[in-house]
Amino acid sequence: MDARLSPDVLVVSGTAIAPYVDDLARLRSEVFRQWPYLYDGDAAYEAGYLKVYLDSPFSVVVLVLDGDKVVGASTGLPLADAGEAFRAPFDHASIDPLEVFYCGESVLLPRYRGRGFGHRFFEEREAHARSLGGFAWTAFCAVERREDDPRRPPFHRDNDDFWRRRRYAPHPRLSVQLPWREVGGGEVDHTLRYWLRPLERVI
Repeated sequence: MDARLSPDVLVVSGTAIAPYVDDLARLRSEVFRQWPYLYDGDAAYEAGYLKVYLDSPFSVVVLVLDGDKVVGASTGLPLADAGEAFRAPFDHASIDPLEVFYCGESVLLPRYRGRGFGHRFFEEREAHARSLGGFAWTAFCAVERREDDPRRPPFHRDNDDFWRRRRYAPHPRLSVQLPWREVGGGEVDHTLRYWLRPLERVI
C-alpha cells in the first residue's frame, strides 16, 4: 500500500516502507540524540530495529515530506510483530497482546513542529489499526527521566499533556527495559513506560 494523502503526508505499509528505511534511521538518530533520549545512534542497531517494520505486512509508517526530503516519520505495527522486549511486559498482564497495536515512535525535525503533525501521526496510526480489525488498544512507550536530571534543558515541556489529550494514559505496571548508548557516555539501561488508549470504533 502506498497512498499519498496530501502534499505533506505519505502513508506506507509493509514492504512499501523499504525505500524509506535510510530516512527513518537518519531521523531517529538525529531526533533521538536530543533530550529526553540522548541516543548516540548506531547504524547496525537501526538496521536491526527497523527490520521488524519491513517484515510485518501490517506495519505502517506515516511520513512528512518537504519536497523529496523526509522530515518526519511515525511508525506502528501489531504488538505481536514487535520485538520481544516490547511484547514481554504483557506476558502477565490482563491485556491480550494480540489486541494491542504498537505505535513505535514519532520523529520530526524541530522546524516542522507545531504544525499539527503530532496529531496527524496518531490519527493515521489509529486509523490503520482500525482498518486491520481485531485491535482493542493502541499503545506506545516513552522513556522515563528524573525531574532533577541535570541534562534536562531549561523550560523543557514534556509531551504528557499532549498524550493525555489524545486519551492515552500511562500504565503503572507495564514498562520496557532497554539499553542504549547515551551521548557523551556509554551504554545505559533505560525504563520506558507504556501508555495505552482504548481503540474505539468510528461509525
